[in-house]
Amino acid sequence: MDDLLAARLQMAISLGFHIVFACIGIAMPFFMAFAEYKWLRTGDEQYKKLAKTWSKGVAIFFATGAVSGTVLSFELGLLWPTFMEHAGPIFGMPFSWEGTAFFLEAIALGLFLYGWNRLNKWVHFASGIAVGLSGVASGIFVVAANAWMNSPSGFDWVNGQAINIDPVAAMFNDAWFSQALHMTIAAFEATAFAVAGLHAFLLLRNPQFDIHLKALKIALTIGAISAILQPLSGDIAAKDIAVRQPLKLAAMESHFETSKNAGLLIGGLPNVEEEKVDYAIEIPGLLSFLAFGDLDAEVKGLKEFPKEEWPPVLVVHIAFQIMVGAGSVMALIGLLFLLFYWKWPQQITTKWFLKILVGATPLGFIAVEAGWTVTEVGRQPWIIYGIMKTKDAVSNMPGLEIPMLTMTSVYLLLTVVLVWLMQRQISNLHYELSSKSEESKVM
Repeated sequence: MDDLLAARLQMAISLGFHIVFACIGIAMPFFMAFAEYKWLRTGDEQYKKLAKTWSKGVAIFFATGAVSGTVLSFELGLLWPTFMEHAGPIFGMPFSWEGTAFFLEAIALGLFLYGWNRLNKWVHFASGIAVGLSGVASGIFVVAANAWMNSPSGFDWVNGQAINIDPVAAMFNDAWFSQALHMTIAAFEATAFAVAGLHAFLLLRNPQFDIHLKALKIALTIGAISAILQPLSGDIAAKDIAVRQPLKLAAMESHFETSKNAGLLIGGLPNVEEEKVDYAIEIPGLLSFLAFGDLDAEVKGLKEFPKEEWPPVLVVHIAFQIMVGAGSVMALIGLLFLLFYWKWPQQITTKWFLKILVGATPLGFIAVEAGWTVTEVGRQPWIIYGIMKTKDAVSNMPGLEIPMLTMTSVYLLLTVVLVWLMQRQISNLHYELSSKSEESKVM
């Protein structure tokens, strides 16, 4: 394994784990705050119990995300020193703001966890909202830094050096809004379906515990709204990519020939050597419409660009199809839930629907991982789009496969510990609920 591949794999594995923790850290605080709000409005103690249980999960994922995020920040400097030498002064601002948001999130989380019966109830609720808002801000700042890599701005590149640096212009680059919007909604969608699926599974096993139904309704309401909104944010992102990174769009769709009235491909396997796509279903004109809002608009094909600048077309195309496919399934489930909630609420607890939710548990995070694959692999061979290639930024230290294997082992161990901690929280919750149920029977 060469050092470039090892470095890229280490970053991919680290980001692949961290993004799950980050998404949960962004969305889950709003779930616990909403559960507390329901308790404050209704007086139902089960909502308070739910808020406390979810807050423990938030604390666990907050700690894990802090560790994995710190590792990623070190990896940027250790694996890509040439990149950081030039990019650090330009896009360092969003990382500094992300650190500020992180500390505010930690303070607010401490207040929420230890403020029960110590703070005014509504102040305590506000601290939960503050945790969520800080998490969202933290995520947006990190995505803004990544967006800069896709749409570098805020500097002039002269003779291999960055001059006239403007960190504010770099942070608010042309890609930051579309990427941040798409990622934030994805975080809520993925977390909501995972939480809903988990509680659907627990409800199937323990139908006597009504708390799981309450949790499922909260999570799936947020998930359904997010899943319905996500295609709109995806449309904004696609139109942005069509203008800024037409080569990435061509790879996403395996669009080889520049053409008007370009068709959108559903499925298919790209054959790069023969420059065609096998087994795909094509919808005429739809790619032109989605990219430019015009059925007859011209969409550039891969052959319009030097072949050495093509990203791995097969990987990008399949990842894009997985993302869109998973998102479509979640949107359909979300619509079905909203219909049931409005017209036939008894259908929500039927076994067939709960089993669908259990099956959909990982879909959101599969879509997130696939989406980030499109974003990162689709930018290759550039680490700074159009400015610096990835191969020119990697460390010259030999043996990079060793830290890659080491960090993979650490993340796997971290995941095992995380699953154990979450299982313990669920067991403790069920024990408390069972004890209260026995006490009520005795009384």
